[in-house]
Amino acid sequence: MDAKKILFIAQEITPYLPESEIATICRNLPQGIQERGREIRTFMPKFGNINERRNQLHEVIRLSGMNLIIDDTDHPLIIKVASIQSARMQVYFIDNDDFFQRKHTICDEDGNEYEDNDDRSIFYVRGVLETIKKLRWIPDVIHCHGWMSALTALYIKRMYADDPCLKDAKIVYSIYNDDFKTPFRKEFASKLKIDGAKDSDLKGIKANTNFVELTKLAINFADGIIQGSETINQEVLDYIATKPETPFLPYQSPDIYMDKINEFYDVILDTK
Repeated sequence: MDAKKILFIAQEITPYLPESEIATICRNLPQGIQERGREIRTFMPKFGNINERRNQLHEVIRLSGMNLIIDDTDHPLIIKVASIQSARMQVYFIDNDDFFQRKHTICDEDGNEYEDNDDRSIFYVRGVLETIKKLRWIPDVIHCHGWMSALTALYIKRMYADDPCLKDAKIVYSIYNDDFKTPFRKEFASKLKIDGAKDSDLKGIKANTNFVELTKLAINFADGIIQGSETINQEVLDYIATKPETPFLPYQSPDIYMDKINEFYDVILDTK
């Protein structure tokens, strides 16, 4: 039987970014899942504070060159790749000068979150999905980590619903204690509608979308939910409880989470 293919869409990965809960899990989990017999691909944004020379990133010309339109503006999609030799694992990077060539990741040096984090999230998710199509690599499970990947399930279930590479993928969303403080701009919902979202998809999205509303949107379209941090937003946790039909994996300690998540993938794959 062919090995199941797991696509990881990460917000951050160490050693490319400093260690954090998400960055550490997204470094170790893909390796552990690969060692358990799965085939993997891993993506993250190419934030401007990632040292390309030290980490030996290089552009993948055959995958780059596409433009993604957001709010009537063309944004070139650049794909780069690097290897974590000790893990025998490649990491693909989504890059764009407008969105990611900054000295910091989510907020500036004064701690102010970037106003265009909504567009950056849209570009990142669309960039990953378009790259997967170009790779012609058909994932069985797509595991998303961090709020910047929260739109993945919506895009696959709605905008890519007929795409042969993506339409059958099961979406798992890990929720962390990474709440952002500055709501998305009021045009956020209209940009999703331009891409193909329906009014009914976005009924929980308000004029200024906050972390809870974005996470609820991800939960609504996901096939499985994982509590990635020991403590997460209580309103989000309460909302998960209203979705008993969606498989949920509570927080797992570092010594067992790889096996538990690997088993959870099989639960999701067996769900109709």
